[in-house]
Amino acid sequence: MLLLKLFFAFIQVGLFSVGGGYAAIPLIQEQIVNIYGLMTMEEFSDLITVAEMTPGPISINSATFVGMRLAGIPGVLICSIGCIIPSFCICLTLAHFYYKYRTVSGVQVVLGSLRPAVVALIGSAGASILMLGLFQSDIFSAALSNLRIVELVIFLAALFILRKYKASAISIILGSGVVGTLIYVILGAAA
Repeated sequence: MLLLKLFFAFIQVGLFSVGGGYAAIPLIQEQIVNIYGLMTMEEFSDLITVAEMTPGPISINSATFVGMRLAGIPGVLICSIGCIIPSFCICLTLAHFYYKYRTVSGVQVVLGSLRPAVVALIGSAGASILMLGLFQSDIFSAALSNLRIVELVIFLAALFILRKYKASAISIILGSGVVGTLIYVILGAAA
């Protein structure tokens, strides 16, 4: 039954994640955390962190990690196949029609109108991850009393360095990880 739930969850993720991997994050969260309750938000946050650091598309990496965490190797196969099949079929169909009708002006209008929706999905994923990192909750249940000061300071410092000095995102991610680890080691030793 679990494998069937995972398959249907990732079929929906693959079917409705228009705009790429980051647009899939809120859909995966909705399916795995909110609808089926297979993971907590904290587990999901950890999963997205690891999936983002791993080479490859984040939606497939997320499917792989969810599958492994919940059902082992069969889960990896079911989640990955569920995530890939809809996209593969849709891309194959769209490629056929695009090459046949690419000169029609209406096709360009439709493609242009999808861009704002994709930007909104990516913004939603970013806001979700930010709220989870700063408040350990989703955007609608965040309370100022749950604000995590260490994470806020690291985020603001990383944002400042990124904007002011144009540092590479990889060095910012690695540096933030090192600084966060050191802070929590020091805080843990002091407690």
